[in-house]
Amino acid sequence: MTETEGQVSPKPPLAADETATLLGFLERQRATLAWKCGALDAEGLRAQLAPSSMTLGGLLKHMAHVEDDIFSSWLLGREAGPPWNTVDWEADPDWDWHSAAEESPEQLVTQWQSAAARSRAIVADALADGGLEQLGRFTNSRGESPTLRYILLTLIEEYARHVGHADLIRESVDGLTGESPPS
Repeated sequence: MTETEGQVSPKPPLAADETATLLGFLERQRATLAWKCGALDAEGLRAQLAPSSMTLGGLLKHMAHVEDDIFSSWLLGREAGPPWNTVDWEADPDWDWHSAAEESPEQLVTQWQSAAARSRAIVADALADGGLEQLGRFTNSRGESPTLRYILLTLIEEYARHVGHADLIRESVDGLTGESPPS
């Protein structure tokens, strides 16, 4: 991975509209995950902290999957694209976590960054087309569809949970601590 020391983490705006605030917090979580996974080799990305089998590489691949899934299926109502559409999720529901060990740091980072870029483009189009109130095309068993606001908050929550895991794993690898890259 590329060196992340010296990068400035985006700060969510203190006094902005709801959209800018949500996107600011999402970008902060993405930047923090990038920092926690930055400057590590394959061994560092495969490190585990007992009793969990979770790895930083697995986190990157999982978040790439979440980014693609949440906006493609929840918002747009589309099937997942590659590589997600080739996986037998019933045979291995944790495939994204397990298969990360087979990929290089560069592959994992590129996959995650590409998924985040696709998500940013989808969100920008959705915001221009209907704002936070627009409903996604996914419908749950009760016939309800999430708003774009709900989808963004779900993604922020997913990142926040996993950034906490990344904190612990990264500290066990080389002692790196902190909430975000230095500003």
